[in-house]
Amino acid sequence: MGVSGGADSVALLRALRSADVTLVVAHVNHRLRGAESDGDEAFVRELCAGLGLECRVLSADVAALAAGDNLESTARRVRYEFFARVAGAVGAGWVATAHTADDQAETVLHRLIRGTGIQGLRGIAAERPNDAFPGVKDGGRPLVRPLLAVTRADVVTYLNELGQPFRTDSSNADPKFTRNRVRHELLPLLRTFNPEIVGALAHLAEHANEAHDIVIAAAADLLSRAERPPAAGTLILDAATLRSASPGLARAALRLVWEREGWPVSDMTFAAWERAVSVAGGSASACDFPGGVRMRGAGKVVQLTRRA
Repeated sequence: MGVSGGADSVALLRALRSADVTLVVAHVNHRLRGAESDGDEAFVRELCAGLGLECRVLSADVAALAAGDNLESTARRVRYEFFARVAGAVGAGWVATAHTADDQAETVLHRLIRGTGIQGLRGIAAERPNDAFPGVKDGGRPLVRPLLAVTRADVVTYLNELGQPFRTDSSNADPKFTRNRVRHELLPLLRTFNPEIVGALAHLAEHANEAHDIVIAAAADLLSRAERPPAAGTLILDAATLRSASPGLARAALRLVWEREGWPVSDMTFAAWERAVSVAGGSASACDFPGGVRMRGAGKVVQLTRRA
């Protein structure tokens, strides 16, 4: 399991250890906070030694690896790739992280602020299948988040009862990160309207996930009926079949194509998906999308290609 040294991961570690689960701990020193990052690493090593657990550590200069890209996403990628490598090396059956109900609420709010649909409202998945680490050799382990229904307040109470210290990441208070403002400004304000806002947002994520599953099943059926054999690297979809569906269902089917082909889904904005639906529906003749993807109507079919 991944352990940062913070309250959430330390609580999960102690809970799993008390349940006599066989564990290997993975910790990443992102080297972003100097002596504080080194202190986190030393704390996790000492904690694991006291619990009799193997601890594997990666020290990575994440700032250099980001090289102008998003620092948070780079750190996350480095972390999960390391977890996957450790899982493969030790033959672990799963990888656990300590996201809580508060993390879920913050994620839903963060995505709402940026603009999201039902996909984003699903928030953090309680479990992801063994493709959670695509492209990482021997990394095919399910990713589980056992604390997703547990609040951060409950986590701290549990640790206090154990007399178990934990580390505090000073960067979590930095207001330049939107997620920190959501945590320290927006959520406290929303609690004045609803003291149980964390639970309410968690329930929203659950309902969105259920609705998403229904949409995806219908979209997969639409895609299976619309798709024709590819020709010379070009994907071909029957235009009439796409136009027979609602715009929302056509959008979901096209998203399945993007995900299956490994095209850059994260770069597709809501406006981009609307343009794709316009081409599928015949109200636009062609459009270019991020990553070199091009979509065009050609008589009775819709063609999708990607530049090499």
